[in-house]
Amino acid sequence: MKLSAVIITCNEEKNIGRCLKSLHGLVDEIVVVDSGSQDRTETICNAYGVRFIFHPWAGFSEQKNFANEQAVNDWIFSIDADEAVDETLQQSILQLKETGFSGAYSVDRLTNYCGRFLYHCWRPDNKIRIWNRNEGRWTGNIHETIDFGNRTPVVTRLNGDLAHYTYYTISEHLARIDKYSDLTASDAFRAGKKAPSTCGTRFRTGWRFLRDYIFKGGFRDGYEGYMACKISALGTFLKYTKLRFLYQTEQ
Repeated sequence: MKLSAVIITCNEEKNIGRCLKSLHGLVDEIVVVDSGSQDRTETICNAYGVRFIFHPWAGFSEQKNFANEQAVNDWIFSIDADEAVDETLQQSILQLKETGFSGAYSVDRLTNYCGRFLYHCWRPDNKIRIWNRNEGRWTGNIHETIDFGNRTPVVTRLNGDLAHYTYYTISEHLARIDKYSDLTASDAFRAGKKAPSTCGTRFRTGWRFLRDYIFKGGFRDGYEGYMACKISALGTFLKYTKLRFLYQTEQ
């Protein structure tokens, strides 16, 4: 069976080559939908012979849905530009193409944080990435998910990892946390969700750090694991604090 890889990009020259290289010989088509890169993203994509399409930014879900619609094949492999397929996952997908697709398929992401893979604090991180585009669509503004409607497919987890090169520096993580806490707080405010008390916010912040660093074993991921857990906990604190300020501003 044939499989199309679908990617959305914007200024991904640092990542896209590694992603496309990992897809070589694995999929039957690669579709890249770009929202206006000003770097070498398009040049790198053209070197790999992908179908490169410009589409104005429409939000994560709608951009990905548009990209899915451009694929020739109904079965798609949705992959981000900062991800790459490891050898074990490549073999899993090749075997799947021989036996045929059914339902949907998830993969486990392995995050590379500031040059080190985090094997503990941010795992498991299972994501559905292969499915029939006619049966599910992306939904959500921030952490988008696939909506299959009333037909929930059987999800099979594939062997192997999807390497996720998420942050190259601590500053990148801090900037993302600040941006996403703004978006999350705004979405919660519009939905009428109340902010927890000051004590509740502190508890949730502390629990996030303890869960990732102690109970998930983030301490085994070295200094990078410590910083990943610490800044993620900060994100929890910022999300609820910003939500509280939104309510105070409206009063």
